[in-house]
Amino acid sequence: MADSKSLGQTGENKAAGYLENAGYRILKRNWRSGKLEIDIISENKDFIVFTEVKTRSEDYIEDPKTAINREKQRSMIYAADNYIRRNNIDKESRFDVVIVIKKGEDYEIDHIENAFYPTLR
Repeated sequence: MADSKSLGQTGENKAAGYLENAGYRILKRNWRSGKLEIDIISENKDFIVFTEVKTRSEDYIEDPKTAINREKQRSMIYAADNYIRRNNIDKESRFDVVIVIKKGEDYEIDHIENAFYPTLR
């Protein structure tokens, strides 16, 4: 578990660096609302972006995209709503996923913008 947690933290660091290099301003990392958590909250000129980071080694079994199931989406939406309300955000929001795959000593990053839309059904 320690290796998995370490890989996850490294992946989140890589994702945050990637987003900063792409022009996003990181507002919060690992922001919590009760038991709910958002990995990265950032913004660009148009959006406040709530990002889930999924990190895997190259020999992963489960496709990281399928790990963002409906329940995870729902919890992110509720947490994002709490963040927006608490901080009086008046900007359009977006939900992204950043997938980080460790390949040997390198990391491959896939940024999926608008990965899902905020419907609570």
